Amino acid sequence: MDINNLHHLEAASAHGRKEFFRSGTALLFIVGIMLYTSQMGINSTDHIMLVVAAMIGGYMAMNIGANDVANNVGPAVGSNALTMTGAILIAIIFEASGALIAGGDVVSTIKKGIIDPSLIPSSETFIWLMMAALLAGAIWLNVATVAGAPVSTTHSIVGGILGAGVAAGGWEIANWSQLGSIASSWVISPVLGGIIAASFLYLIKRTITYQDDMISSAKRMVPLLVLFMTWAFSTYLMMKGFKKIWKVDLVTALLIGAAVASVIFLIVRPLIHRAADRLKNDKDSVNSLFTVPLIFAAALLSFAHGGNDVANAVGPLAAINDAVLSGGLATKAPIPLWVMMIGAIGIAIGLALYGPKLIRTVGSEITELDKMRAFCVAMAAAITVIIASQLGLPVSSTHIAVGGIFGVGFLREFLKASYTAMTIEIMHHHENDNPEEVEAYLAEFGKASIQTKGEMLKQLKTSSNKEHLSKHERKELRKVYKNELVKRSALLKIAAAWVITVPASALMAAIIYFTIRGMMLP
Repeated sequence: MDINNLHHLEAASAHGRKEFFRSGTALLFIVGIMLYTSQMGINSTDHIMLVVAAMIGGYMAMNIGANDVANNVGPAVGSNALTMTGAILIAIIFEASGALIAGGDVVSTIKKGIIDPSLIPSSETFIWLMMAALLAGAIWLNVATVAGAPVSTTHSIVGGILGAGVAAGGWEIANWSQLGSIASSWVISPVLGGIIAASFLYLIKRTITYQDDMISSAKRMVPLLVLFMTWAFSTYLMMKGFKKIWKVDLVTALLIGAAVASVIFLIVRPLIHRAADRLKNDKDSVNSLFTVPLIFAAALLSFAHGGNDVANAVGPLAAINDAVLSGGLATKAPIPLWVMMIGAIGIAIGLALYGPKLIRTVGSEITELDKMRAFCVAMAAAITVIIASQLGLPVSSTHIAVGGIFGVGFLREFLKASYTAMTIEIMHHHENDNPEEVEAYLAEFGKASIQTKGEMLKQLKTSSNKEHLSKHERKELRKVYKNELVKRSALLKIAAAWVITVPASALMAAIIYFTIRGMMLP
């Protein structure tokens, strides 16, 4: 046999072994849930339904870990602030900690109030509805993960409850106005996240990387950026991460966050100054100053996600457990420790086994991220949630993070196009000069600060008798030299996945509900 064929065969078998290990580990987790819940000793004819629901809840949790968690650590991995292994370990520790520490004691059974529980005829129908919603949401997340599209877990489960609810109680059961506000978040979340991320990146460029002395500028600005990051994340954690165990209003959260940020500022300012004194005066060196803040941002986002979004995995399961034990249905249900453990462990297993694919998608396949850009995405994630919460806007953490990445990517394209236009203007004015002189002038222009660039262009235009390029000429030349720094294929794929998340999971949930109903009725 040819040696090349042997190499191909070995590579194929290695891939098969990895897939077998992942599938086997996931199956062991589901079997473990089945064995544990089957020994709970509940004397009820619905006990078998609880066992099945627990297994589906574990499957849902793994899919959340595989898809949704990537948004918290993907930018840090894409910018090389964290290795893939380090990111997964941090996410596992802080997601699980957030779920167990700040996950709360009760959970809303009807997510976002999208259906009217009074129109559900019986607890039995409620159990079937929740099982169908949970399974449909999990399947859709699985499909999206395989396709490499980061989607909203909340929207997946909302679609599931909507579809199963309509199947169980008719069209009038749905709160269509509430669904409309959820649909609006498809636009609000990514646009708001993109604008905030792009604004921070532009601030960093204007105040640091566009300056002649980047190190001095970084010594002045980076501590202030860390101060603002600490303030934003402290407020974010109090309002979202700990909201189920300690509710505070915005003013209180902002004041406490400001106090925490002031202390951190006093600690990190001298550390940043000492680190900056050892660096070269270039962009790569300035980038390194954002490494530690990025690691903390990834950890804090994971903690808040674990505390806030774990209910997407265990909420329907907790509702089914409460319905089995009480024989009724309620708008809120207690979360037993075993239910929360299924959510926390399932998210950790799903992230470790299947998370790297989406982490790569978020971190490097949309646009190239360095540490400054990733820092801006993390800032956008925290600030957008705070703003949206106060305005009563429904937002998705997935949409915010991905929107932030697109935001910094499109800002880079705009700035690149602007720089290209300035370069074209210089070449136009020097088209008959010595090529070496033109190259020297362009090199000097490239190294200059933004203020110096403006002065050079102004001086060039006033000293030249040539007519300036018309707006149309500049536009045509920019088309020729345009660089696309955001993958359009990724944009279209992700946007399509977002738009069809609720309808797809709703349709699947309706089909699953009718299937379960048909199997359970005599």
